Order: sequence, then structure tokens, then C-alpha cells
Amino acid sequence: MTLGPEGFPLWLTLLASVSLLVGIGCAAWVVIDVVRRPQKMGVMNVVWPATMLFGSVAWLTFYRRTGRAPLKGYDDHSPEHGMPVAVATGTSHCGAGCAIGDLVGEFSLIAIPGLGALLGLGSLYQDEIFAGWIADFVLAFAIGIVFQYFAIAPMRGLTLRQGLLAALKADTLSISSWQVGMYGFMALAQFLILPALFGGRAAVLSPEFWFVMQIAMIIGFATAYPVNWALIHTGIKEKM
Repeated sequence: MTLGPEGFPLWLTLLASVSLLVGIGCAAWVVIDVVRRPQKMGVMNVVWPATMLFGSVAWLTFYRRTGRAPLKGYDDHSPEHGMPVAVATGTSHCGAGCAIGDLVGEFSLIAIPGLGALLGLGSLYQDEIFAGWIADFVLAFAIGIVFQYFAIAPMRGLTLRQGLLAALKADTLSISSWQVGMYGFMALAQFLILPALFGGRAAVLSPEFWFVMQIAMIIGFATAYPVNWALIHTGIKEKM
């Protein structure tokens, strides 16, 4: 069996690399598209490209069918979407913050020596994977709340304090439920599946790590979807 540079089978390295490149390509396409077709809700100009990083072709199709805005200067005659689409959009909004938080968190630990120690590595635990999870969660939560603020405050005409409180109320359960699914799958993959099948974990700088993360984000979407349905149904979170 031919092995890639990280010791994984070459076919897995190639599969992971292609999956990541397709996701990046979809994100680049949407970046260009939202410049020409800016979203009515400004934060979605960031949200939609970010979701492509994990959702890839599936999310690009969803965006083109339900989330694409008209060209500049044209009226928006798009039909009103039902609850399933609204919930999927709201859940994706949550996932965009998680995706950016994961990217920034994981690479910050590599770029900034000693950051892991500040998060408890070496004192509270010995496995650096937990430092990554803590950094990812804190950043994902913070970014998710900011995203939610810029979604909810303009629609309700809220002050900064009111908007932040409303964002916390709307997205705390959403982000937490997403992270439960995402971390649950990452734990299974890193501690059980990859060691059992291939003899070890995937390092952060390997394509296999981010390929597994793409799958984990989809699992996170699945665990957050029913929570977002309840939040939108009760009016705690706005339709997007």
C-alpha cells in the first residue's frame, strides 16, 4: 500500500486534498458572487463563503437555489422560503462562525508558541488536542455571537448591549449543539477510527485532519438543526 507524507494511504491523502480544494474553490466562487450580488443582510456576505469550506458542492447548490441575491440594481423578487430552508440557513450561519473559529484556533496554536500552556496544556491535561478544542470553541463562540449580533440587531433595531444579549440568547444553544456533534465526531475519528484503520491520528497540518473536520462540521450541522428549528419556531432566533 502506497503511503502519503503523513503515513496515511495515498488514496486518502488524495481524497482529502481534492475535497479541501473543491471546498476552497466553492468558497472563492461565492466570494466573487456576493460581490456582484450582495446579500440584503450584510453578515451573510461572510457567512455564505465560510460555509462552502465544509459544505462544498452541497452548500453551493443550496446557496444558488435559496440564498443568492439579485444583481446590484435589480429588485428582489425571490419567493418566501419555508421553515426547512430558513432553519438550514440559520444553522449554516452558526456553522460559519464555527468554521472560522476552528481555522483561527488551530493555526494560532501552531503560530504562537506557549498559547497551549495558557489554555491548560501541561497543567490541566497533557494531550495537545484538547488545547485545540478549547481554542476552537472559544473562538467559534465569540465569532458566532458577533455574526448573530449583526443578523439580529439590525432587524430588531437594538442597541449594542441589547443586540449582544439577544445574540447570546439566540446562539448559545445553537453553537453548543453544533460543537457537540463536531467534537463528538472529531473525538471518534482521532481517538478511535483513524488509529484503528491507519495507525495514528491526523496532524493539524495534514489534509486528512481538515477532511475529517469537514465531515465533523456536517455532523455539527445535523445536531444543531433541530435546536435551530426550536429557536426559530419560538421566536428566539430570527429567520434569515
